[in-house]
Amino acid sequence: MDILDFKKNIQKLAKISDEKISMLLNVVLFDKIDEIKSYGIKGKKRIYIGYNKERKVINRKAKEKGRGVYYYAQDNTFSKQNNKVPEQFVNKIITGDSKDVLKQFPDNCIDLIFTSPPYNFGLEYENHKDEIRWSDYFNKLFAMFEECIRVLKYGGRIIVNVQPLFSDYIPIHHILSDFFRNNKLIWRGEILWDKHNYNCKYTAWGSWKSPSNPYLKYTWEFLEIFCKGDLKHPGRNEMTDITGDEFKKWVYAKWDIPPENNMKKYEHPAMFPEALVERVLKLFSFKGDVVLDPFNGVGTTTAVSKKFSRNYIGIDISGEYCKKAENRIKNTDVITTLF
Repeated sequence: MDILDFKKNIQKLAKISDEKISMLLNVVLFDKIDEIKSYGIKGKKRIYIGYNKERKVINRKAKEKGRGVYYYAQDNTFSKQNNKVPEQFVNKIITGDSKDVLKQFPDNCIDLIFTSPPYNFGLEYENHKDEIRWSDYFNKLFAMFEECIRVLKYGGRIIVNVQPLFSDYIPIHHILSDFFRNNKLIWRGEILWDKHNYNCKYTAWGSWKSPSNPYLKYTWEFLEIFCKGDLKHPGRNEMTDITGDEFKKWVYAKWDIPPENNMKKYEHPAMFPEALVERVLKLFSFKGDVVLDPFNGVGTTTAVSKKFSRNYIGIDISGEYCKKAENRIKNTDVITTLF
């Protein structure tokens, strides 16, 4: 039950009721439930319980320390000294292989990396073969991500949007997570991006009406989130641009956002929508931060970064995509907010 909607409805009823009924609604019904807010299910009954009566973990912090929070990353050797990105790379679209381009960057200079690598599904990219052996695919991807880890600031975040290839039974999101954890990054969480894309819903069934080999259906992709060295990313409060309502909604790690519908316009087979980038930027970075997309494609990440006053760096191997990314940036205005 949404307690705020419930309150609004109670207040509406109270306004059109007589004094006795109004008091009953406001004092007896709403006030009592507002004190509770929480409930459990027992059988078919909804049993309300107070927060103070819910199960609590005593000495939580001490127990977390005893278990060893992100134990797999505690022995990292990352330097805490952050550096500036050379000016010639800031707010630029760069054509080239990301692994080679990033070798020109100093250590610890990027605040946020947000990207979506080619999924190796066999899509038709410009200047990229999207169908190679999985071992070769991951070797190339890991070599590039090693450079990403190096250039990421201490306390910086790397967020990768991926979709497993279920037909090949390759859990890309798990394999990437293993890679980042093995390289001593801290797993911060996982967001389900539900596109509600039901076009794929009835294309394959596996063993029809049989438990022999059913084929599972998915309408979502994953955002895997990792931090380098520290969960906290320092920044000034005045450089925050996320609202209270946005924060409350977006920390729930299931985002219902429709897929991009302009892929034909940009002639790119796999774009994520601007709304997805907006949430990532506002929730995980400050205005003025440097945002890198090493698979920038036609420039959704870089265009939205400019729009929300982030510095950007976009790298892509396709010169044609880079031209389109530059044109998007030219046609993107910076949002200014008056307080």
